[in-house]
Amino acid sequence: MNRPALCVFSVTCLLLAATALAQGPNDEMTKVKEQELEEVRAKISQLKRSMDRRAADRDKITGSLQAAEVQISEMRINLADLERRRDFSVRKKARLDAELADREARLVEESDALAAQVRAAYTNGGRERIKLLLNQQDPAELGRMFAYYKYMSDYRGDNIQAVAEHITVLAKLRVEAADEANRISQLARARAAELGELNKRQQERQQLLVSLNTQIKSEGSAIKRLVAEEQDLARLIAELTSILSDYPITSAEPFSTLKGRLTWPVAGQLLHDFGQPRAGNTIKWNGVVLGAPRGREVRVVYHGRVVFADWLAGMGLLVIVDHGEGYMTLYGYNETILKSTGDWVAPGDPIATVGDSGGQTQAGLYFEIRKGTTPVSPRRWVSKQPSTK
Repeated sequence: MNRPALCVFSVTCLLLAATALAQGPNDEMTKVKEQELEEVRAKISQLKRSMDRRAADRDKITGSLQAAEVQISEMRINLADLERRRDFSVRKKARLDAELADREARLVEESDALAAQVRAAYTNGGRERIKLLLNQQDPAELGRMFAYYKYMSDYRGDNIQAVAEHITVLAKLRVEAADEANRISQLARARAAELGELNKRQQERQQLLVSLNTQIKSEGSAIKRLVAEEQDLARLIAELTSILSDYPITSAEPFSTLKGRLTWPVAGQLLHDFGQPRAGNTIKWNGVVLGAPRGREVRVVYHGRVVFADWLAGMGLLVIVDHGEGYMTLYGYNETILKSTGDWVAPGDPIATVGDSGGQTQAGLYFEIRKGTTPVSPRRWVSKQPSTK
């Protein structure tokens, strides 16, 4: 190997080695963080199972309600996905139909032009050049006429090629349009089947709610149940705080500086306010309940990390977001959950949809802010109204 080539080879090796060294620690750090995240998720899952067992020990109806509402949530997510896919297919089919119509019109034009050329050639007997030579016209005129006939011949060739291309493309488009129409039909059937199952599960849920309310009235245990559910939530918050203590969250602007500047997570009517009596004078609301249409998106109020996204007795489908400095926001009663434990979120990100899970009788959102394990009034923190979209 000559000297310049050896130098280039040596420099390349050094660069590759430096790159490997630079990337190595980052890759290892990524693996460590992923492993830590999995460990956190495992701890939270173990905590959730423990709380489920506690709720099931209180009564079997709560466990059945959880199963029904989680299944209803999954079905609604599947339905939304089927509807998105069907809408996409309908739009694609419309584009294919429009392209088919355009191609068919162009095929008619090209076919008409080709037919006119064929008729002209037939009328002339197909011997234009021989007739020109025998007529002994002026050589210059002969040259122009030969050029004209060559142009016409080339044009006929282009017509034939264009017609053949249109026929080929049309055949392909017709197959694609037929496939898309079949896909739309399949999605419609799947949606109808899913809706049927959803209706069954909703009827089961209604029966469970009737049974649950009957049990509560017969036992006179409404307050006792609410106290137990509140204790479960407090325990969950305390355990989450302990589990996440080694994973602090930092933001450009700390959550504590945002008092009075946050936006409500959903546009709705205030049904229950912070501090209002909930059951006699024994229990008070630790957050607010906003009545809103079922399915409306619930948006997170600030940067943070989802630390809980599951069903909890009394709260239904619940999302908890850690914002750092010990602050957490809670979003309950949801119809569906759009995020998973460990996901990072930014202000305005959709994290759930409004529902009536947890045994509620009216669609709405339960929203709470906590500093550590202490609930604080959301109305002191939130002042802006969100979009109703």
